[in-house]
Amino acid sequence: MSEGPEARARALRETLERYGHAYYVLDAPLVPDAEYDRLFRELEALEQAHPELASEDSPTRRVGGAPAPYLAEVRHAVPMLSIRTETDTTAEGARNFDTRVRNALGMGEAAPPVVYAAELKFDGLAINLRYEQGRLVRAATRGDGQTGEDVTHNIRTIRQVPLRLQGIDAPVLEVRGEIYMRRDDFERLNEVQRAAGAKTFVNPRNAAAGAVRQLDPAIAATRPLSFFAYGLGEILGWDLPATHSETLDALAAAGLPVCRHRVTGAGPEPLIAFHDEVEAMRDSLPYDIDGVVYKVDAYRVQQELGFVTREPRWAVAHKYPAQEEMTELLDIDVQVGRTGALTPVARLRPVFVGGVTVTNATLHNQDEIDRKDVRIGDWVVVRRAGDVIPEVVGPVLERRTTELPRFDLLARFPVCPICGSQVHRAEDEAVARCSGGLVCAAQRKQALLHFASRRAMDIEGLGEKLVDQLVDGGVVKTPVDLYRLGVLALANLERMADKSASNLLAAIERSRETTLARFIYALGIRNVGETTARDLAASFGSLDALLAATPEQLQQVPDVGPVVANCVAEFFAEPHNVEVVEQLRAVGLRWVEGEPRRADGPLLGKTFVLTGTLPEMSREEAKALIEAAGGRVTGSVSKKTDYVVAGDEAGSKLDKANALGVAVLDKDGLLALLGAEG
Repeated sequence: MSEGPEARARALRETLERYGHAYYVLDAPLVPDAEYDRLFRELEALEQAHPELASEDSPTRRVGGAPAPYLAEVRHAVPMLSIRTETDTTAEGARNFDTRVRNALGMGEAAPPVVYAAELKFDGLAINLRYEQGRLVRAATRGDGQTGEDVTHNIRTIRQVPLRLQGIDAPVLEVRGEIYMRRDDFERLNEVQRAAGAKTFVNPRNAAAGAVRQLDPAIAATRPLSFFAYGLGEILGWDLPATHSETLDALAAAGLPVCRHRVTGAGPEPLIAFHDEVEAMRDSLPYDIDGVVYKVDAYRVQQELGFVTREPRWAVAHKYPAQEEMTELLDIDVQVGRTGALTPVARLRPVFVGGVTVTNATLHNQDEIDRKDVRIGDWVVVRRAGDVIPEVVGPVLERRTTELPRFDLLARFPVCPICGSQVHRAEDEAVARCSGGLVCAAQRKQALLHFASRRAMDIEGLGEKLVDQLVDGGVVKTPVDLYRLGVLALANLERMADKSASNLLAAIERSRETTLARFIYALGIRNVGETTARDLAASFGSLDALLAATPEQLQQVPDVGPVVANCVAEFFAEPHNVEVVEQLRAVGLRWVEGEPRRADGPLLGKTFVLTGTLPEMSREEAKALIEAAGGRVTGSVSKKTDYVVAGDEAGSKLDKANALGVAVLDKDGLLALLGAEG
């Protein structure tokens, strides 16, 4: 049985008061803005349909929450009222506003168009700055619109807010605007919070609001706040310009920050163009907005239009589709990426957010799930900005009425859902990975491209487009299938001529003869590069010995630590990988077992790192010279590095060498070292 209008209105008022208190007073929103707006519109419509339900204490009759008890109250000389929200996010929203204005002014179709000003609607905290004789004497929050909170001590810490106006010494000039936090400042603040083990902030608006309402200005001073001026409060002894746009110009001339994204124009068409232009650049702005604001530009016309209940008839907020919405988390699944990374994905009850219906959203990794405390069965806030992949911002804890189990990715997915291989997560990594690099369908293309690359099996002609065709057509599933290809299978592929097919088959045939080091590198074992593959081949001497090696034995290889040793051991512990390796041997791959390093040579025992471009010598040539003389070439600089060979445009490796005191050589220095010691 559905509740009646009176009960529904009472329930809506109680809910909105609770949400409003959390948002305006506690700076800790319980639901997204879109959910609050939806309930507010429902109550507004209910009160209009049933006037007897109207109440002076209804949220529709006031702006926000009561001031916090620990900050001094400030009575606004001119109330800080909110403006109407246009819910039609299309171009019709601007036309609707223009129609209402013209009707209120009694203008016929032949009357000239109304001139409007358009500006951004910032997602921050509204503030009133009171200047007397040009000096800042008080700053107050909006509060409930009639009474706010004195936050002068914190606002003075914001460098964008001038303590004295330029060229204005009026007895009273109140400037209204928005305190906000830039996105890059917000990210840096959260990094500092994480490093200190402190709580992080959900979004820039919350961070800005919390900073403004601090008791200690020293804390506020550490928060990177910004300010934009957009209007006026009480005025005494100042010549008010004729229009809103001229006022913003005057405020900018007085030293106040005014957003440059604003226009004026006659009729609704310039408003529509501005709305579309801002929507296109919304995600690239350095701060958050949730729409644009239209105002009748001339103050004379504003006065003629006046107010209706709590809102001016001469202004409207034209919002964009909400970027955050609330929905139910039905389940958590995973996607396996090209490198084997398992990314947890939230399966959601469908919700319209950011202009599209969203059913899935990323949860990034286990650490993020733990940090946000997201659980299956929760109601969650989902965010989608522009073309960015939707993500779960966090749970709506108020709606978690029963204890829900925490999600454990490794317990839920001990094996890869694609290929059944074991899933592992290294201690120093945030992501879990499938160990079936040679057999996993999700990693198939990446594995084949690496296997065929020049420094691995060197199969010339097997590039990305051809691999796409071979995999998508079901012709090749593992590297073994490459050695079973025939001309007929290749001839059926798009743009594959007979000569191209013959050349590819010849390149595959040549790759059957290789070295153990190249073969190990070709397997694509995580964290095993060319140098490590060469060290493994030299240390174990045969593939069978490597297959049987324990992590402890692997760590006896030069420069192989616990991370690399575990990667190798886990790879060969996966039966699917070993099966492919044995099949490759069965189809005729051959290599020189052992490949011991030179037991002598002028550079025996010396470790080199190459960086930059050497004149008239490629890195491969330099590497070959060093290895032929008994030296080793590694990819990173450490205290164990003997020499760094640096060419043009050498980067961070040269900086690290200098910091560690490692000897640096140029090409001539390398040749001299070889000649002098050779």
